Amino acid sequence: MKIAVPSEGNKISPHFGRCSQFTIIDVNDGGIINKEVIPNPGHTPGFLPKFLNEQGVDVVLVSGMGRRAKDLFDQMGIKVISGASGSVGECIESYLAGKLDSTDDFCEHDHNH
Repeated sequence: MKIAVPSEGNKISPHFGRCSQFTIIDVNDGGIINKEVIPNPGHTPGFLPKFLNEQGVDVVLVSGMGRRAKDLFDQMGIKVISGASGSVGECIESYLAGKLDSTDDFCEHDHNH
């Protein structure tokens, strides 16, 4: 399974599309087998879900994102967990332990999502 986290250094970015990078974690049998940091290729509406799908991502852990991005991830079969905060490592550990529940915190307004 691949998990993507929009990040600023080792912290979760407060806004999915405007993060500086994505931390991509490969998980197998509950353990982390690889970690990769990819610069955000750009915030064009609809682009990032497609980009992360092409990276083979199965789950996205976010603080929040726009409704359109959430809908695109849903269409691609990528699970979105919103409401994540703190360090990337802590959020990954919480998710793998089953302790990170989605808050359904998705923007309904448009500010170039």
